[in-house]
Amino acid sequence: MMPHRSLSTPLLALTLLLGLAPAADAVTLMPTAPSIAARNWILMDFASGQTLADSQADQKIEPASLTKLMSAYVVFNALRDGRLQLDEQVLISEHAWRAEGSRTFVQVGTRVPVDVLVKGMIVQSGNDATIALAERIGGSEPAFVQMMNAWAQKLGMRGTHFEDSSGLPSPTHYSTARDLATLARAIIRDFPEYYSIYSIREYTWNNIRQENRNGLLERDSSVDGLKTGHTDSAGYCLITSAKRQGMRLVTVVLGSASVKDRESGSAALLAYGYNFFESVTLRKRGETVLKAQVYKGGEQYVAAVPASDVQVTVPHGQGQSITTRATLRRPLVAPLAANSAIGELQVELAGKTIARVPLYPAVAVATGGWWRRIVDTISLWF
Repeated sequence: MMPHRSLSTPLLALTLLLGLAPAADAVTLMPTAPSIAARNWILMDFASGQTLADSQADQKIEPASLTKLMSAYVVFNALRDGRLQLDEQVLISEHAWRAEGSRTFVQVGTRVPVDVLVKGMIVQSGNDATIALAERIGGSEPAFVQMMNAWAQKLGMRGTHFEDSSGLPSPTHYSTARDLATLARAIIRDFPEYYSIYSIREYTWNNIRQENRNGLLERDSSVDGLKTGHTDSAGYCLITSAKRQGMRLVTVVLGSASVKDRESGSAALLAYGYNFFESVTLRKRGETVLKAQVYKGGEQYVAAVPASDVQVTVPHGQGQSITTRATLRRPLVAPLAANSAIGELQVELAGKTIARVPLYPAVAVATGGWWRRIVDTISLWF
């Protein structure tokens, strides 16, 4: 079994370094993450993006049909931008019809609604449906794959490169557990209006019943996504998300030997996360963290605020030990756009930085009058 690490390890190491006897709850109530039957895996908090535990999470692997998460991300963007409609009829090409692997059983030369193709891609993992959507959006599958790779870079998936839209094996088609968790978070965060598709248990089209291959949807009512994957070389893979009592976790399990192993491994990681961690909200969206002086502006001061709720996930009982520190970019000179970061809120636990949150002006600050500009120019000299 590959080595793993968890949030508890640095906390215990710090205690020993200071020469203190570790408290009983630090040892007994915060065990290391469970050993699971998988080559690579990660447990990530959705709200903060914190890694709670992982094993070989940055190793480049074959993502198999988990690739379709990125295909879906591109499709969802096209739907939101109006470049694609759910009721649009898409012509099925011979290339899509001849797709290898999982199929939605679309027929060459027919027209199929986008809604059906999206369900085929997500619920049934149909390669033919995925390629049909790729050709519709990109004009060709290779052009669509370029879009996939561009989005991967924009989302910070540095260990990822795609060669096709459906996930066929290739030496130059790879990702990492961490990147796939990042992608799962992006789908849930950016497209809540489409995320519910991942929890569909089954659907019927053309008199063919298609079932979702994620067995955890049946076993755990808190699980509402995301995607399965499998090839002989990749093994059995599963990306899972669950929400309990307002806390959402994401797991990625790669390279298991069976469906049972990928599902039991994912369930064990979720149990570990919910049993031993808690989510703490430190600041609300738009809440003033501090007041910042602005030079040459129509306003002399502006509130520095987070753009979304500041949440972190910590071991149970450690919430009171969290400290925060805000820093500003100095000097702040008008004009300031509301979407331009002016500082950072740093969150620490036991001396370790666990989150860095950008701070923004509560409102845009326009350039001030000539007298204010002259006075502040002189002030900046000193």
